[in-house]
Amino acid sequence: MYKYILKPIFFQFQPERIHYFVIDLLKFTLAFPGMKWVFRKMYCVEDPKLEREVFGLKFKNPVGIAAGFDKDAKLFNELDYVGFGFIEIGTLTPVGQEGNPQPRLFRVPHDEGLINRMGFNNGGVDEAVERLKNRKTNLIIGGNIGKNKVTPNEKAIGDYEFAFEQLYPYVDYFVVNVSSPNTPNLRELQDKEPLTKLLSTLMDLRSKKEQSKPILLKIAPDLTDHQLDDIVDIVLDTKIDGLIATNTTISRDHLRTSPGELAKIGNGGLSGKPVKERSTEVIRYISKKSKGAFPIIGVGGIHSPEDAIEKLEAGASLVQVYTGFIYEGPSLVKKINKKILEKC
Repeated sequence: MYKYILKPIFFQFQPERIHYFVIDLLKFTLAFPGMKWVFRKMYCVEDPKLEREVFGLKFKNPVGIAAGFDKDAKLFNELDYVGFGFIEIGTLTPVGQEGNPQPRLFRVPHDEGLINRMGFNNGGVDEAVERLKNRKTNLIIGGNIGKNKVTPNEKAIGDYEFAFEQLYPYVDYFVVNVSSPNTPNLRELQDKEPLTKLLSTLMDLRSKKEQSKPILLKIAPDLTDHQLDDIVDIVLDTKIDGLIATNTTISRDHLRTSPGELAKIGNGGLSGKPVKERSTEVIRYISKKSKGAFPIIGVGGIHSPEDAIEKLEAGASLVQVYTGFIYEGPSLVKKINKKILEKC
């Protein structure tokens, strides 16, 4: 029903506007008596064979929703009924910010992708914490954290420390986002020296907590092999718990969308099918280089069960969807989980 009825309607509207409409629609629908049961029957697959223990956490299945979909932690309770094994909120910054001017989210349907230059638009970490206090789901929830646009890189650590401390009691794992292309100079924090310092600082903060929670790093698909070698060294040296590979790409290579249309859209991170191959390459390279020393969450271009299996076979322990979820609909999660069961 989604692909042939709802999606053609949704795709008539501006992407960011319809995103928030769908969030409100899902919350409204699930508030009706009996609808939670209906959604579980339609979209959820429950089987002990799907369970995974990764980073010391037990996931009921290996398919999650990537950061950006539930940016402000408004939908995490409802997403439990769509079949996900975990949810990642954010990216959250210490202070709420508008993000980049609209329009800032664009479909590239000929390539089954999205281009976004959202710019970490969010209400701030404290607003998200207030919502997380009303958590009703037992799903694993990750907190993706970043720096405010106005914070210079030399003071970025303070932003990550603040978000980390505020979120700590309310999420199950953390993701350090230094790989978004939409905050000026942010990707410079992926360089070896500043990244090592940032991650070491967070690890030191964690060491003072009664309960240890996993810290992951989300990386860009545009890194060279030499930079990926540095990333592996940093993970091993700082002893963080793993990686998320990958974020969106700034590349526009091999697209079917015309150069003229891309020029109209402008800058931004490209997600969806165009990043699938590179994301898988990065996962495979890191897994081989590190000899499987740490877990990887694979994300980028997963539009089918076969795409998810490809990521897992390349070395990922878990996978996340976002753009594929928008193009394929909520049944994608169920299809992936059923395909994983077939492989068991």
